[in-house]
Amino acid sequence: MAKTFFVTGTDTEVGKTFVSAALLHAAGAQGKRTLGLKPVASGCEQTPDGLRNEDALALLRYATVKLPYAQVNPIALEPAIAPHIAARQAGRTLSAPRLAGLCRGALMTPHDFSLVEGAGGWLTPLNPREYLSDLAAMLDIPVILVVGMRLGCINHALLTAEALRGGRLKLAGWVANQVSEEAMPQLADNLETLSARISAPCLGVVPRAETPDSPNVQASLRLAPLFD
Repeated sequence: MAKTFFVTGTDTEVGKTFVSAALLHAAGAQGKRTLGLKPVASGCEQTPDGLRNEDALALLRYATVKLPYAQVNPIALEPAIAPHIAARQAGRTLSAPRLAGLCRGALMTPHDFSLVEGAGGWLTPLNPREYLSDLAAMLDIPVILVVGMRLGCINHALLTAEALRGGRLKLAGWVANQVSEEAMPQLADNLETLSARISAPCLGVVPRAETPDSPNVQASLRLAPLFD
């Protein structure tokens, strides 16, 4: 049975896509059929083939199952702003049930391991009533939390974990991603604090690297808890 996870982050620009791509590559290296979805993305660029988002393209590049772009990123918005505002400017309406339906359609493609990547953080709005967290709840899939290792990450990570518990969603694991070129001061102490307060397993402490398939990135990941 395929394993599917929703990937969220403690904030925007914490490396959700980098970690997702690294996990897809690692699972693919184990012989798994993998696919990644970015159901809604803002900050897309106009191309001869239409709007394209670099995060969605990265997921497509590192997945072994090559879906059409429109299935990977069905809602592509041009301005690099909050998705619900970009959608409103484009005269579109985002809804969790619609996004869930699009994801379910793509996930019918045979595979072993899949990731549905959110946008921004856990409570990124879709419309006046719904958040991207509602999409994870409707899909009823466990969540992987990417923690951008910088000052304030403990508070953001614990608030996200608390929101997941409040929404009765399972946190499958968390990944510490080193987002800055310089190591976070007291990194080990921060990791110890997070490990002591988050009950889900740490799936890796990802070093700063150029690409998700870098050997040091791949060596840092633990996929076993996701397949237990």
